Amino acid sequence: MGRGAGARPFDVVLFGATGFVGGLTAEYLADHAPAGCRWALAGRSLGRLEALRDRLSVDRPHLTELPLLVADSEDPGSLRELAASTRVVATTVGPYVRYGDGLVAACAEEGTDCVDLAGEAEFVDLTYVRHDARARETGARIVHACGFDSVPHDLGVLYTVRQLPEGVPLRVDGFVRAGALVSGGTFASALTAFGRGRRILRAARERRLHEPRLVGRRARAPLGGPRFSPETGTWALPLPTLDPQVVVRSARSLERYGPDFRYRHYASVKSLPVALGGTAALGAGVAAAQLPPVRDWLTDRYPAGQGPSAERRARSWFSVRFIGEGGGRRVFTEVSGGDPGYDESAKMLAESALCLAFDALPKTAGQVTTATAMGDALTIRLRAAGIRFRVAHRS
Repeated sequence: MGRGAGARPFDVVLFGATGFVGGLTAEYLADHAPAGCRWALAGRSLGRLEALRDRLSVDRPHLTELPLLVADSEDPGSLRELAASTRVVATTVGPYVRYGDGLVAACAEEGTDCVDLAGEAEFVDLTYVRHDARARETGARIVHACGFDSVPHDLGVLYTVRQLPEGVPLRVDGFVRAGALVSGGTFASALTAFGRGRRILRAARERRLHEPRLVGRRARAPLGGPRFSPETGTWALPLPTLDPQVVVRSARSLERYGPDFRYRHYASVKSLPVALGGTAALGAGVAAAQLPPVRDWLTDRYPAGQGPSAERRARSWFSVRFIGEGGGRRVFTEVSGGDPGYDESAKMLAESALCLAFDALPKTAGQVTTATAMGDALTIRLRAAGIRFRVAHRS
């Protein structure tokens, strides 16, 4: 068991359990939490929590007394009580830049591990500046981006690096493809980010002032430019998401990435017209997000907390292909799975929480990545849960 075993009432608490992805995460925990795991549901509304518990216990009578905790992201006292009650908090309450800081602060103070689905660079940088030092003091592990942002990419690069020689410069490119609907929460987070460009840059600059310099090694993630990738047979469009930042932070923390590491992150698109259309749509979204009335209207059209049917999710998929090179070796790997924005993100979040609670892991604290905090242990869990990690080709 992890830190504090038996000292607190719960091993894992799921905060935001009554939202759409929160409900999927609750269902996953209901079916996969190990025997003896002490877990609970948390959210703002006791009535909605009771309704969720009733739904979960229809086919799982042992959950009829599943504990329920009431907490509000805008009530620091309730968040402190929540954090003090458990060893790990998993939260789906976003956009995190609006609703997430209070919980991270509470977990940092209480020495409680925290995992979330944040794909928001501004939020991640702000929590590093505000709470990393305190979390290191208390032993809390703050692990952001434990869903499709950025588990397949972070662990996929680690898996790729493990196939290459040690102690040499390494180059890895990642190519993302998906056939799925974007979640309402992800859409809201993206619109929020598009409208906060200056604040995102300011938060990144402030982080750099606090972050220690990497001495004797180098790790970077240049944006690159659009190009045709003959290795994948697709057009590669640079993705300015949180994922490459997470990968680089893992590379900075782990010597296994070598003395000089570079990662590039792309969307992989088969058709040039589709690639051009996607680029135009992204530009239109960024422009629209600068106007608050338009941003609010778009958010209302596709609200967080809603999602597609189980049948639609069953047809969804994702694939991230990696090309790694170094020391005269070249390797092609792939991480793939089902619906990325809902089912698989819920699975990744739940398994991340269980991994922190129960697995033997390296000693870390503060704001850490999935590769740094959990690495191979989480990869093993996800493979057992149906997410595929494979080597496609070596040369």
